[in-house]
Amino acid sequence: MDQTKQSKSLRFLNFIEEKGNRLPHPVSIFVLFTFIVIVLSHIFYLMGTSVTFEGVNQETMETETQTVKIVSLLVPEGIAYMFSNVVSNFTSFVALGPVLVAMLGVGVAEKTGYIGALMTNTVTKAPKKLVTPIVVLIGVLSNVAASVGYVVLVPLGAIIFLGFKRHPLAGLSAAFAGVAGGYSANFFLGTNDPILSGMTTEASHILDAEYIVNPTDNWFFMFASTFLIVLIGTIVTDKIVEPRLGKFVPNEPIEYPHTITGIEKKG
Repeated sequence: MDQTKQSKSLRFLNFIEEKGNRLPHPVSIFVLFTFIVIVLSHIFYLMGTSVTFEGVNQETMETETQTVKIVSLLVPEGIAYMFSNVVSNFTSFVALGPVLVAMLGVGVAEKTGYIGALMTNTVTKAPKKLVTPIVVLIGVLSNVAASVGYVVLVPLGAIIFLGFKRHPLAGLSAAFAGVAGGYSANFFLGTNDPILSGMTTEASHILDAEYIVNPTDNWFFMFASTFLIVLIGTIVTDKIVEPRLGKFVPNEPIEYPHTITGIEKKG
C-alpha cells in the first residue's frame, strides 16, 4: 500500500473513531429513544393515525381484519398505563422462565470461576499463529454466558497479546470484536436465544395464535456466522488494527498471562 492510500485509510479510521467517541452512553441513547417513542405516540395520536392488518382475534382465534389506533403515552391514561403495567409487562414475557433458569446456572458457573478459568485455559494454550482467531472465537462463544465475556475476556485478550509480545490494545480490540460483534453467533445456544424466540413468538401470534418459534430455529445461521465473524475479526485485527497501533514498547518486563491452578483445572 502506497503512502497516499495509507494516509487516506488512516484519516478515514480516525474520522470514524472521532465520531464514535462523541456518541452518548448506551443508557442515555436508550432513554432518548424511549422519550422519542413517547413523543411520537402523542403526535400520531393527535393525527388520528391507525393501522389495518390481517390478525388473529384472541377471543375467537380466527383471522380477521383488525384496525388499531395509535394510543398516546402522554395523556393521563397513557402515563398511568406505563407505570401500572411495568410488572405485568415483565412477568408476562413468554421467555422469562427459561431466561431466569439459564441465568441461575450461568451465574453459578461465573461466580465459582468456572467460566473464567475455562476461557483463560483455552486462550493461553493457543498456538502463536492462532492467537488472534482463538481470542475472537472465544469472544464470540462467550455470549453463551450472557455478558461475562466483557468482564473476563476483553482484558484477558490484552494480556494474551502482551504475553506474545504483541500490542495489548490489539488483543483488547480483538476480544471486544468477538464479544460485541459476534454477540448473537455461537456454536451453542445461549441466554439470548430464548429471549429472541419469545419475542418472535409473541409477534407471530398477531397472525397465528398457535405458532411457536423455538430457541433452536436460528441455530444454523448462528453456527455459520461464527466462522464468518472469526475470519473478519482476525483479518481486521492483524491487517488493520495492529499495524495502525504500531510497535508496542513496554515500560516494564512482560509477564506471561497467569496459568490456571490445579483446583481450577479440576473444576
